[in-house]
Amino acid sequence: MSHDVLNPTSEYLAFWRERHVCTLTTPRPDGTPHVVPVGVTYDPAAGLARVISNRHSKKVRNILASPDGAARVAVCQMEGRRWATLEGRAVIRADEASVADAVARYAERYGRTPSPNPDRVVMEITLDRAMGRA
Repeated sequence: MSHDVLNPTSEYLAFWRERHVCTLTTPRPDGTPHVVPVGVTYDPAAGLARVISNRHSKKVRNILASPDGAARVAVCQMEGRRWATLEGRAVIRADEASVADAVARYAERYGRTPSPNPDRVVMEITLDRAMGRA
């Protein structure tokens, strides 16, 4: 079932506000999918999803290796028969304001603030597709 990225149903948005481990799929340089567990925050007002990570992680390197430093990615979560996927183009942001905002959003969704990490970056995904059954 397709959803409007900027105007999701209340059920879909509520599901994205619950605490769930998600998956992130990025393309490796050879085109094969790299799938890893992550925490994701969804900001429909801005049309963005965010994932915090270490700048040296494979998922970050996959995005940076893409032409123009942006890559098509997907984040997904599921619980029982409920599931939700968000897709879009990801870029890496390392500026202090973007990272602090992403960490605050993560803390709100997951109920804990990550330990300080000078190598932390944020993967900012400009969304163009949402689907699921929530």
